[in-house]
Amino acid sequence: MLLGKHAPVVEEYAPQLLYPIARAASRKALGTIGPMHGSDLWHAYELSWLNSNGKPVVRVGRFHIPVDSPNMIESKSFKLYLNSLNSHRFGSEEQAVKTILGDVSAAVGQQVTLELLMVDDQALAGTALAGNCLDDLPLTLVHEQQPDAELLGEQGLQIVEERLYSHLLRSLCPVTGQPDWATVWLHYRGGALDGHALLRYIVAFRRHQDFHEQCVERMFRDFTARFELEFLHIQAFYTRRGGMDINPFRSTNPEAGPLPRLNRQ
Repeated sequence: MLLGKHAPVVEEYAPQLLYPIARAASRKALGTIGPMHGSDLWHAYELSWLNSNGKPVVRVGRFHIPVDSPNMIESKSFKLYLNSLNSHRFGSEEQAVKTILGDVSAAVGQQVTLELLMVDDQALAGTALAGNCLDDLPLTLVHEQQPDAELLGEQGLQIVEERLYSHLLRSLCPVTGQPDWATVWLHYRGGALDGHALLRYIVAFRRHQDFHEQCVERMFRDFTARFELEFLHIQAFYTRRGGMDINPFRSTNPEAGPLPRLNRQ
């Protein structure tokens, strides 16, 4: 793995740079997880190659990696792979898409989708989240805690449908120990959740070392294991690093999909 190591700029097309990480090990460590659907939504803001005349083409790539793919992609390797395309000539945009999709799909072990956007496309405008922000709730921390389902408190008797979010999610890279910042959003129906307890649980990730996708799957496991919910959608919007942002989305509903990017990304 090149994460945490000096890596020279690669000037030739190098699909071998993609570094897959098996999902099975972290899911085994989490224990039983109920039916889980969704995808990892990536935005690659520095995607560029040369056309047949040698002129640079610049796009923003929007990737969807299925949650049931055997592997996820380590983010630095993804960036370095995309950078290796910078001096590579493609006869058409379609050829570029076919090559990139083939390489990334092979690495994750399942078909990936890719949408190419112009850099000024309005589809890239940040969205505002629907729901109630938890960040103004009072919170006293006696000591640093690790995320644990017990922190989520008890479920209320009143059945509600709520959208809740917080901008206070911070986790640590499991390789470098450097912080990753995110907004986390959830939409559920069931007995009312305790907002104070939920915020305490989110803040407990500040010292937790895991990849983005694994943090969201831990949340999904804790919510579905502790509470009786009719449905649950949960998504984290991690701020970009190295020209890429990652937005893992997990849901009890196989028809649900991730929300678009936020302004802070």
